[in-house]
Amino acid sequence: MPYVRAHIWAFSFGMAGLLVARVFEAMIPMYIKMGIDSLTEDKPGLDLDSTATQDALFYPAMAIILCVISQMLVTIVSRILIRRIGMYAAFDLRNRIYHHLQLQGPGFFQQYSIGDLMARAINDISLVRQVIAGSTRMTMVLIFTATVGLMFMFSLSLQLTLAVLIPMPIISIVAYKYSKKIYDQSHLVQEGFSDLSTFVQENLNGIRTVQAMAQEKEEVGRFAEVNQQFADRNLHLFETTSMLSALMPALAAAATVIIIGYGATLVSAGDITLGTFVAFFSYLGLLLWPVREVGPLVTQWQRGASGTARLFEILDHAPEISNHPAPQYPELTGRVEVQNLSYKYENKDKFALKNVNFTVEPGETIAILGRVGSGKSTLLRLFVRLLEPTSGQILLDEHPIDGFPLNTLRDQVCLVLQDPFLFADSLGDNIAYDNTDRESDEIWKSADAAALRDTIEDFPEGLKTILGERGVTLSGGQKQRTALARGLVRMSPLLILDDCFSAVDTQTEEHILSGLKRVRRNLTTMLVSHRVSTARHADRIIVLSEGEMVEMGSHKELLAKGGFYADLEKAQSNASRLLADLETPDD
Repeated sequence: MPYVRAHIWAFSFGMAGLLVARVFEAMIPMYIKMGIDSLTEDKPGLDLDSTATQDALFYPAMAIILCVISQMLVTIVSRILIRRIGMYAAFDLRNRIYHHLQLQGPGFFQQYSIGDLMARAINDISLVRQVIAGSTRMTMVLIFTATVGLMFMFSLSLQLTLAVLIPMPIISIVAYKYSKKIYDQSHLVQEGFSDLSTFVQENLNGIRTVQAMAQEKEEVGRFAEVNQQFADRNLHLFETTSMLSALMPALAAAATVIIIGYGATLVSAGDITLGTFVAFFSYLGLLLWPVREVGPLVTQWQRGASGTARLFEILDHAPEISNHPAPQYPELTGRVEVQNLSYKYENKDKFALKNVNFTVEPGETIAILGRVGSGKSTLLRLFVRLLEPTSGQILLDEHPIDGFPLNTLRDQVCLVLQDPFLFADSLGDNIAYDNTDRESDEIWKSADAAALRDTIEDFPEGLKTILGERGVTLSGGQKQRTALARGLVRMSPLLILDDCFSAVDTQTEEHILSGLKRVRRNLTTMLVSHRVSTARHADRIIVLSEGEMVEMGSHKELLAKGGFYADLEKAQSNASRLLADLETPDD
């Protein structure tokens, strides 16, 4: 209703136009009655060529023509107004749901698949638009038609009108009983469409794996099963709606029988005129048309109700991360303080992080190491509030990060993920994603720091090279370096790198690390890595084990302690020497 109220004047004029059109339509049988009665009243014979007959028919005929033209014009304008409201309501809903999705956290996207969200945002919104632009309009047309028609029928004959209404309670009961069944089946159809969308989206995203594993035939078979289930649900819905649509005219036919039998009796008795009897048949058409449309209309409403329920299930889902109004904060220097930070995922017994404490001074480079599952990535996600801590807090320049508006925080703290996502856009626009109006010098500077210049220059169109979906035209290392350049170009006070060198060789990594020091001078950088060769360049190194911070210090300090870091350095050094020996040819 808020989307309709936003266009209340257009909606009101549209509805008023529909009512006026029904009045014009209902006046036509009255003029037919007038013409017939003027010809048959006290006239034993009928001469169509006589002047008197033509004069008697002229006024009703002209009135009918005017009514038809007026009804047509008013109906056209009313339909345009109401359909525009439906279009704008769908437009507003699409904007709202897209904005709402931007605010959701990881838990939401674990609960709802991308294919399901696409189905809701496209197909379900389309059903809502049809309800507003089609079902609402048709419902009001039927109500106006039935109401106006009954008023004219009552004015002509009370007895015959009451007799015609006898089948109506039965029709209402049948429609009510079928409506619940149609709603349930419509909901299943929409869920089937979501399943189908999810399957196709996931399958196409993983098409390389499917082809590499020679699973095309199996995937086609799985798709056929999902598609068959969707088709079966649609068939069940069609059977129900077809049954309802067939029952309505059959029940409505009883009213026709009543008029023929009882109406003829009233004419013979002289209680009504022949013109009234003929007019009643016209009004019966107006009255029975809504009855015949009850089946399709109930179907439209119930499908729309199902789509609306699914749509607002998403819109009513509160964001996991609360946002706050924008206070005035000074420009951050990059100082970080972590106080007793702990985090535990839902449905997990152990803490992913437990009582982590450390401070990072402005301009420092901090490396974070640890085994798989030690809590490294969880810690980084807490910095940009993709997750909320179970206890403890993080401070930026002595301000708790939960006091920052999300857009302000994520503008000041840039997180580059290990698994980079690139858009199907130009290489330059992917690097300058936060501001496509950036100067090319800024883009090239960050590309140099990320060891990406040679890759860009190898493309004939350079920065204007269009990447495929998810950057399919680039290798894994090139994708990581592009994502790194995208983070570097922002020059944010705090840059967080989540194992962004895993797909690059050690020589390229050295190039990148030297570029980081040059570009990020006096700016704070935190990076996760599994390589000691990466961590050794940091000012300090934090070692996590099972969610707890077990070591912290410089490369030399940690080697001297002889703990986890020293053992890791020794193991990786031995592995590097072994690999070098294997690559050295025999004398």
